[in-house]
Amino acid sequence: MAHLLVVESWVGSMSRLLPRAIREGGHEFTFLTRDLHHYLRSAPEGTAHPLLGARNVITADTNDIEALLPEAERLHAVLGFDGVITSCDYYLPTVARIAGRLGLPGSSPEAVENACRKDATRRVLSDAGVPGPRFAVHEEWADIARAAREIGYPLVVKPVDLCAGMYVRRVDGEEQLAAAVRALAGFPVNARGQHREPAVLLEELLDGPEVSVETVSHAGAVHVVGVTDKSVGGAPAFVETGHMFPAALTSADTEAAEQTALGALKALGLVDGVVAHTEIKLTSAGPRVVEVNPRPAGNRITKLVRHVTGVDLAAAFVEVSLGRAPDLRRRETGLRSAAIGFLVPGTSGTLESLDGGRLRDAPGVLETQLAEPGRQVKAAGSNNEYLGHVMAGDAEGLGARDRVEALLGELRSGLVIR
Repeated sequence: MAHLLVVESWVGSMSRLLPRAIREGGHEFTFLTRDLHHYLRSAPEGTAHPLLGARNVITADTNDIEALLPEAERLHAVLGFDGVITSCDYYLPTVARIAGRLGLPGSSPEAVENACRKDATRRVLSDAGVPGPRFAVHEEWADIARAAREIGYPLVVKPVDLCAGMYVRRVDGEEQLAAAVRALAGFPVNARGQHREPAVLLEELLDGPEVSVETVSHAGAVHVVGVTDKSVGGAPAFVETGHMFPAALTSADTEAAEQTALGALKALGLVDGVVAHTEIKLTSAGPRVVEVNPRPAGNRITKLVRHVTGVDLAAAFVEVSLGRAPDLRRRETGLRSAAIGFLVPGTSGTLESLDGGRLRDAPGVLETQLAEPGRQVKAAGSNNEYLGHVMAGDAEGLGARDRVEALLGELRSGLVIR
């Protein structure tokens, strides 16, 4: 039995998948947080709270890394950790620093920090010759406006240190650019109380479909588990509306996406102790890296992978964080594809009606989750405003996405927001 230090977590599906994977692996964990109420407010209904499985729950200022490192040393001396892990993007660099300080398995802090900072990722990949969009990073408006003209409209505006698509916007001219920059400046502190960097990342708008490559790195080798496709809506935002695993691609496109992702991970140095989710655009000029996430994929992609291949990426994340070889053997699951579609609100108001009762018994449905009437709804500007999702599988081939889209169409017909 191993003992993991878990530093913060998301409150979505990974908050349940990671504790489950730790428990099923025969391990235990101590949970470290700066705000326990953040998790208690989001307790999942109908199930035991994931934190009830913790050996210890300890409060410390996880946003103050200089104070946290010696505190982690003191805890390690008493409790004896075998690894350290998090499912929250904002604490991935913190975990890497703790692992380095305690001599525990993991990627280097520099590699993780570069992957978590979108501007640093761009510079590292550009220096290594890994293909990506033309880009610029600036803080002052005059520099931002000049760089935008040089790159050319339309382009994409991004924060360098947020996730879930927050404040990522397409802009078609200087007026829209100014509005996007103002909106970003009005969000100086993230959801975890961390002060943000004021830099703005500008990127060339890439054409073509987007996919993600799911990988597991251990002992210097990067293993490709598969390629997931992505659908996007909510313009001018980039809101993920659905995924399918495996992606319906030609073998040539699959190979190109995989090799581009491997090049990005190796350039960043993410070759040990990490499960990664690398987003790739298959443009008319070839594959281009969108971003590299040094943690398992969100939006239930890990579940899609497990439904089709039997590979448990949450369990693999636990094992590589302990310095152990993960089990990546594929198993027969009875499914050839699995897909998820998200119900994305296009307007704000109060949810009056959303009837999904018939979906749960529909053929091929693997999972449904829908918001309850009475909820206050915000028109989606990121991946944080979904009203629910439907997941379905196909035992014959790559028909899971079509099945999900048909089910979502039924849901939308009964959706009322006032």
